Amino acid sequence: MQQITGNTRVYAIIADPIHHVQTPTAINRLFAARDDDRVMVPFHVKTQDLAGVVEGLRSIQSLDGFIVTVPHKTAMLELCDSVSEAARLVGAVNAVRRGPDGLLHGDILDGAGFVSGLRQKGIEPARRSVYLAGAGGAGKAIAFALAEAGISSLTIYNRSAAKAQALIERLAGVFPDVAFTVGTDNPAGHDLLINSTSLGLAPGDSLPFDVSGLVPEQIVAEIIMQPAITPLLAAAMTKGCRIHDGLPMLLCQIELMAAAMTCTGSELPHEHI
Repeated sequence: MQQITGNTRVYAIIADPIHHVQTPTAINRLFAARDDDRVMVPFHVKTQDLAGVVEGLRSIQSLDGFIVTVPHKTAMLELCDSVSEAARLVGAVNAVRRGPDGLLHGDILDGAGFVSGLRQKGIEPARRSVYLAGAGGAGKAIAFALAEAGISSLTIYNRSAAKAQALIERLAGVFPDVAFTVGTDNPAGHDLLINSTSLGLAPGDSLPFDVSGLVPEQIVAEIIMQPAITPLLAAAMTKGCRIHDGLPMLLCQIELMAAAMTCTGSELPHEHI
């Protein structure tokens, strides 16, 4: 890593837990490759402390932005002074730019990163039948991005069926050509199965959905990056399924994250202004 001085611009990633995050390594590698005097550090922040921490970050003059991940993405929306259209529609924020005046602008990059990661690995989501476990911040972003990518149908399974139904109602109003359904823990009949929950991060976590009926024709994807092979992916492998781990999503978000935290609004990629 390059030398850190009093002139170094600082960025953070906020999560609970924090041990699994790989974003700082990837972002710092990008900063070093560009010879940018910038550095990202991880912050372990509990839910009850998020608002206070964010308020404090506004006053750190050397801080230009931060990444927000599980479980803070939804709560972060209300803590920003302005948000992108994508963040407003999804109802969550995962990248925040701090202006010189301490004002915070939020964006959501999970969905775009996930879809780009699929395509990078040769998995085209268009016209596929998709099963999504989770309707939280990441799940919402991925659902919007998949619908925008042209999937044929999307079944959303969430422990709170009302939360899944609320997301579907928002999606249906924007994407009338996609068939949306509230699902159960049974992913049978779908081409692409996605876990957007945090289940699999901690040892002993239950599986996000029933894997007993998986067939080799199905693709099983994760957003969790550590461990690389989660219990869900391990179970899918035993069934002969193609698996897609969480790392491509991160790698495809890195440049978008860097842009969202370091650029002015006019310099951001058009779809995230």
